[in-house]
Parts: sequence; C-alpha cells; structure tokens
Amino acid sequence: MAEPGRASTTTQRAQKPSPCGAGARWWRLLRQFGALLLLCLSVQAHALILELREARASVTIQGQTTEQTVRLPYHWDRAHGGQQGQAIIHLTFALAELPARPYGLYVPRLGNAYEIWLNGVLLEHNGDMRNFNGPDYAKSPRYVDITPGLLGGQNEFLVKIRADKGRRGGLAPLLLGPVDEVQPLYEQDLHLRNTGSIVVAVLSLLVGGVALSLWATQIAPAEPGQSGRPVRDRLYLLAAVAELSWTINVGDVLIENPPLGWPWWGMVTIAATAAWVCTMALFCIEVAGWRRHLLFQWLWRWILLLLAANPFATVLALGLGHPLALTIWYAALGLTCLALTPPFLYKAVRNGSIAHRLVAVALLVNTLVGLRDIYAFRVSTTYGGTTMLRYSSILFGLALAYIVIARLHSARGQLEGLLASMSAQIKAKELELQDSYQRVTMLARGQARADERTRILRDMHDGVGSHISTAIRQLQSGRAADAEVLHTLRDSLDHLKLSIDAMNVPPGDITALLANVRYRLEPRFLACDIRLAWDVDLLEPVAAMDAGVMAQLQFMLFEIFSNVLQHSKATTLCIHAHPCEAPQRGVRLQIIDDGHGFDVDQPRGQGLLSLQERAHAIGATLGLASRPGSTVVEITMGSAPSG
Repeated sequence: MAEPGRASTTTQRAQKPSPCGAGARWWRLLRQFGALLLLCLSVQAHALILELREARASVTIQGQTTEQTVRLPYHWDRAHGGQQGQAIIHLTFALAELPARPYGLYVPRLGNAYEIWLNGVLLEHNGDMRNFNGPDYAKSPRYVDITPGLLGGQNEFLVKIRADKGRRGGLAPLLLGPVDEVQPLYEQDLHLRNTGSIVVAVLSLLVGGVALSLWATQIAPAEPGQSGRPVRDRLYLLAAVAELSWTINVGDVLIENPPLGWPWWGMVTIAATAAWVCTMALFCIEVAGWRRHLLFQWLWRWILLLLAANPFATVLALGLGHPLALTIWYAALGLTCLALTPPFLYKAVRNGSIAHRLVAVALLVNTLVGLRDIYAFRVSTTYGGTTMLRYSSILFGLALAYIVIARLHSARGQLEGLLASMSAQIKAKELELQDSYQRVTMLARGQARADERTRILRDMHDGVGSHISTAIRQLQSGRAADAEVLHTLRDSLDHLKLSIDAMNVPPGDITALLANVRYRLEPRFLACDIRLAWDVDLLEPVAAMDAGVMAQLQFMLFEIFSNVLQHSKATTLCIHAHPCEAPQRGVRLQIIDDGHGFDVDQPRGQGLLSLQERAHAIGATLGLASRPGSTVVEITMGSAPSG
C-alpha cells in the first residue's frame, strides 16, 4: 500500500506557490523559517489528513451519461453552464496502515442534494436525488464520523450529487483524517459560514429596524424649493432598505429549504444583494452631500437602472441558464462602486466629517472585499469558501450607528441651547411680568386709595354735608326751632363719627358694624327716652361685603335709626341680627320700634327711597311692615359667609 500522500489517486493539501521577483530569496527564507516554527509547534500537524482531489465522474444530463476524469473542486456551473443533472463521483485512496482511532470526513461544499458512500456503506445523504430545484444542501459544510472498521488498505468514496441549474452545485475536495484534526477544520468553516451569518443577520436586522424607525419618526429640515414643507430623512430610509435587504441575503445561508422554489428564491436573494449594494452606494452619495450635483444625479439614475436591470440578469442566469449575464451585471455594479469610491475618498480625506470618513473606510473595504468575492465566486474555478462581504458589511452598520449618535448628540446640544435660550427668555419675561405686576399693584393700590377717598368724600357729602346744609337752611329760614336745628347737627356729627368708625371695621364683619352703631347712637336714644333692645348673634364675616358695601349698610342703619328718632315717637327699639336659616345662607337684620307707624302704601319720602336704592346697590333685600305700635324694617344679605 502506498503511504498517505504518495498514492496516485491522492495528493497532499496544495502548497502555496513561491512568489517571483527580486524578493523570492527572502520569501523562501521566510517560508522555511515559518515551516520550521510550525514544525516545532506541531510536529505532525495535519500529517495524516488526506485531501482527495483526483476522481472519476459519471455525469448524467438530460438522460445522457458521460464518463470523465475530474479534479476537485468540481464546479457544476463552470463545467455544464445552465444545465441541471446528476453526477456519481468515485474517489479511490489507499492507507499505509489501518487507523486505530476514529476518522472524520470534512467536505467544505457539495450538493445541491447528495449521498456519501464509503466502501459500499452509506455515510450520509440529504435531499431527493431525483427532485430537481428542491431544498439546497450545498450551503453548509458537511462532516461525517467514520469508524475505523469502515476503512481498509484500498478504499473508495462514492459521492452522488444532484446539481440544479445556476445553484452552485458541485463537490469540493474531501478531507479525511483523524477526528481531532479534521473536526476543528470543519467547525472553523461552520462558524465562519453559519454562526457568523447568524450574528451578521441579527445585527443587520437590528440596524435596519432602528434606521426604519428613525426614518418614520425623524423629520429633516425642509429642502430648498419645497415651500418649507418638512420631509423625512432619506439617509435613514436608504440605510434601512440596505440593512434589511442584507439580512435576507446573509440569512439565506441558514435556509436549506427555502419558502419559494428554485429559481424564484434565488432571484429573491440576488435581488436583496443588489438592493443592499445599490442603496449603500446611494447612502454614500447622501453622506457626501452630492444629491444636487449634476454628475451624481446621473449616477443616482444609473444605480437605479442597475437595480431595475437586476431581475432580468437573474432570470437569464438562473432561469435560462446563462450565468454570464449575472456575472456581467455584478461587474457593472462593481465598476460603479469603483467609480464612486475615489471621489468619495478624496472628499473624505480633504474636508470630510468624521461620519464621512467612517463611511469612506466602509466603502473602500467593502468595495475591495466585494471585488474579491466576485472573483472568487464568479470568475475563479474554486468551489466552496465563504463570502467575506457579509462581515465587512458590518462597517456600514457601525458608520450608521456613529451618524445616528452624532446627530442625536447634535440635536441634544441644539435642544439644550434652545432650552437655555427659552429659560433666559422666560426669566426675562418673568422679570418683566414681575415689574409689571408691581406697577399694576401700585396702580391698584393707588386706585383703591383714590376710590376710598372718593367714597369717603361722597359719604361726607351725602351724609355730613347734607345734614349741615339742612341745618344752615333751617337757621336761614328762621322758622325752625332750636331743637330741630340741634337734632340736625347731632345727626351730622353722628354720621361723621360713624364714617370714621367704618374705616376700621373689617370687611363683612356685621357684628362689629352693629357694635359701632350702638356705641355712637345709644346715648341719643336714651336721651330721647327710647330704650334699645339688642338681640345680636355672633355672625361670621360675609365674604361678599367689602368696605363699600359695609359703608352702604351703615348708612341704611343710620337712616333707619334717624327716622325712628325724628318721626316714630317710639319708646322701645329692638335690633335683631341672626344668620339666615338653611338652605339659604346669609344674615337677616330686623329693626323694630313701637311707634305710631305709617302707611307703607303711601308715596314714600326721600329717606325710604334712599334706603331702597342703597339696598339694591349692595344686593340686599329690604322689607317694610308698619302698623300702629309696630314698625319692622328687615334687611337680608343673601351672600354665604366665609369659612
């Protein structure tokens, strides 16, 4: 048996070719040093791993079977462009000695459906070999444990594949060796292709959702020429469409059984890729502020045209079996990105903002990585591997995150400035209002004093002045008795004293008002042999009675008492003051004398008319009842007392 690596049907893993040019010698020295270092770290690292490449294949297309010798990787689309079919691939190999420990088989890529046989034993299968355009199992790497008993000196792997049209079917080189050496290679590839795709898809979904919510809620300033109409920020919409489209593209690696049949699902994923690249290019134009530049307006149209042409190129490639159409479309898109990158980078380096420079770095890295992926998956004959663009795309998400944070920080600064300005304006207005309030208060106080002086003067004129004028007329006539003149002068003096007392009576305090009246007038009643009987409760102040109302009530009481002294010839005068009974709230005053009375239906004199006018002015009710021996004057104040 041949030793591993020396059998005619096996080869060791491909070595990296030596570079050419002036640095070849140094490159050899570095390689030798690296190999020596690697040998020191792991003397037999991967020494037992076989990489199976040479094979015989039976290819069946449209019922026609051909036999051929192939060298893996076997890329179906490269070998049989635009056709679907099946292939049975035989790989024979020899082992120098039988393994004593478990072996593992790692296949980076195979399918779209497949069966793996070893020495006549089925190791693994996925998918229906006869059902074309079904589930796709060529997206993930495959690993199979092999028990030592299945291996012998001479061995054969038989791999059956079902390849769909335009779906990247085929078979990568098989790696066979001990589990502890092969399985880490498989896990590394699995994490890079599948686990990493999950992380990228989740991040893209989050970034796209945030960008979409920002576009829906944030309003950008009005653009010139739009009559001040606010618009939503297009930058967020482009980022949202790009990231959500990229989520579909990256997530496709995890979907072996897609919701749509082939080639429709392939069209969806390719359209998602096209949407991501095109919207990211438009995103860069927005970041650079080139929206209104004539050249970039045409670039906008060209990118949108590419986006619209993508479905046609996809149909030609996947539906009609012309993969070159999609390759040309990818090339046009790549050249467009290359044309956009230099001026974008130039502006970023020359006078760009931090956000512009971050997006420029993301654009440069993604353009280079995208060209690498286009070459690796559309031009070269390699089969398998992982697109690196899915990982470099994260840079756009990070740049967008910075833009959002920077804008929020700027908005916060503007808001703080606005709040500070508003606070200063409010403080200034408060000072102005306080100053105005003080001026108004001073004016109100001055007006109140003026009103009080006016009231006092009016009361003096109507009360004291009227009585003095009456006394003067009595003296001038020569017909008035001295007692009448004296009575008039006494009324004038009492009125003056009561007016002065009223200044010190608290507003609404009827009890205090009656006390002043009693103090001033009781001596005159006693001098006229009229007994006063007071039945006054302690009354709560009436809130509605201000100083003016109290003065009017005092004049009414004085007028009533003066009439009793002059005309009633009474011997007893009773004064009652009680709160009104519920539900009515207020105060009821009754002045009752036992004089000869008068006819209330006769035309009333000036005194009674004055009483009615004053009662109406203060909102009180005046009641009169008179007969010989009992005259009742009732005043009812209907306002509720204060608490």
